[in-house]
Amino acid sequence: MATAGEIAIGICAVRERARWAFWDQTAHLVADTYVYAIQTTGAHALLLPVDARAPEALLDRVDGLMVIGGADLDPEVYGQSRSEYTETTYRDRDEFELALTRAAIERGVPFLGICRGMQLLNVALGGTLEQHLVGEDGQNSHRRVIGTFAGTEHVIDLGAGSLAERALGEPVHEARCHHHQAIDRLGEGLIVSGRARDGVAETIELRDGPGWVLGVQWHPEAGDKRELFEAFAEAARDYAAAPR
Repeated sequence: MATAGEIAIGICAVRERARWAFWDQTAHLVADTYVYAIQTTGAHALLLPVDARAPEALLDRVDGLMVIGGADLDPEVYGQSRSEYTETTYRDRDEFELALTRAAIERGVPFLGICRGMQLLNVALGGTLEQHLVGEDGQNSHRRVIGTFAGTEHVIDLGAGSLAERALGEPVHEARCHHHQAIDRLGEGLIVSGRARDGVAETIELRDGPGWVLGVQWHPEAGDKRELFEAFAEAARDYAAAPR
């Protein structure tokens, strides 16, 4: 846990092959955009490497948990067969983040899921995913060019009074995204609190229940606005200050 007056946000790292300097090997990675977004709130960003052990020891050391974007979830974790369109998966990462997310929600640790992180939140609570998102025109307006957000700007309508609306401070939000999967069946206790104009679920949150729990399908770390991260950090400060 952070020292008095400070908070620490745990960010689940990706374990994948990477190259840097003279090296080409497996590494635990978090893009700087995520780290910077947390640091701008005054919180410490702690990178959490994939760990097969029970997650409680990690949650003892953080005041909030953020699960970030990346590879598809293995469809087996939500009881489906693999689609021909499902991309690379990392089962060890899935299982680590699912266990950590469930434990965080049970404890009331503030949780923010971004892109894959929102999908993982849904699966952690028993939901499923649409494995390949295609519009009526046969195109996916939510991921046009692999590796960039080019051409994905779209409007999201947020539910009145929802956590998403309160965190962002506006009823309509413009965002950029990079995903080819989407929420299918909602997990237990979750509601869709924001949708794109094409009907795709863009935010989910707990209907009732302890803590601050929010998933967003877009990439807020890629923009200039920091309201969402400020709201998340404030929830973490409240959690750190609460008697337990």
